[in-house]
Amino acid sequence: MEKVLQFVGADLSKKSIDLVINQTKHHLCIENSTTGFKQLIKWLRLCTKDLSDIILVMEHTGLYSYCFEKFLFEKGIHFAKVNPVEIKYSIGVVRGKSDKVDAARIAKYGAEKQNRLQIQTQISKALDDLKMLNTSRDKLVRTRASLKTSVEEFRNIGMGDREPALRAQLKIIKSLDKEIKLLDDQIQITINQESELKKTYTLLTSITGVGTVIATNVIVKTGNFKRFSNSRKFACYSGIAPFEHTSGTSIRGKTRVSHMADKSMKTLLDLAAKTAIRCDPEIRAFFDKRTANGKPKMSTINIIRNKVVGRMFAVIKRQTPYVMRLIEAA
Repeated sequence: MEKVLQFVGADLSKKSIDLVINQTKHHLCIENSTTGFKQLIKWLRLCTKDLSDIILVMEHTGLYSYCFEKFLFEKGIHFAKVNPVEIKYSIGVVRGKSDKVDAARIAKYGAEKQNRLQIQTQISKALDDLKMLNTSRDKLVRTRASLKTSVEEFRNIGMGDREPALRAQLKIIKSLDKEIKLLDDQIQITINQESELKKTYTLLTSITGVGTVIATNVIVKTGNFKRFSNSRKFACYSGIAPFEHTSGTSIRGKTRVSHMADKSMKTLLDLAAKTAIRCDPEIRAFFDKRTANGKPKMSTINIIRNKVVGRMFAVIKRQTPYVMRLIEAA
């Protein structure tokens, strides 16, 4: 007899979680805490004796789901995380909104798109720690960049570094520099703690244009290359994959990338591509030849972004470092 799966939609917020079972439409609202999670287990056991029959579907909500996910792994409950945009565009015209309704819509999406759901697998502690360290570092770097912009504006109007308003910001920037350095050191320690992470990091940094920050972010975003099966999928996620834009005889748009992407990853890949143009003779020759033939500079850079991503997935698949090919002199 074929197993009957129960799809449960979960709408998470900072303090609460609304859950709806797609088949029965039963609704439960719990606290986003250990107490609430235990209440969920009792509720689910009323639906099925075997919790492995449950597939819980939720949206990506950042840290709001962190403790909930750990609990689900411990109890052996399968769950999938879905991009909210996918759900939004899949349900058609809607009227009204509430947490209960959103949970029901997520449950319905899971049942209808069950063949597309990717069940989450538990990552190693080292990778989990690396993810948290990288998130913390990113926030500090953004704060520092904002303060540096403010400092530059104060200096442009003639304010000296000894002025209290400017001195306070410079002091914070100095403190941030120190904390970011400490995080960088801890990131290296965490990578070196696990042989699999260390191997991936070594392979990635063998590619021209891929440094410590980019390699770390790629490891985190790809789940150490377990989240994406090929370079095209990661390129799509990063917003660098070109898509055709035509329809009939009236629309003949240029091939272009989608704005729905991880913009921070796209920025890092842009830096990787520009570094490769400067330091890799093969990439430099490709860039010069294409731009000399009148091709747009930005589309050429985007092709190089995809080349860098392709190299990343290639070295991981081969498990051998990248070897730069030398171009013979004319």
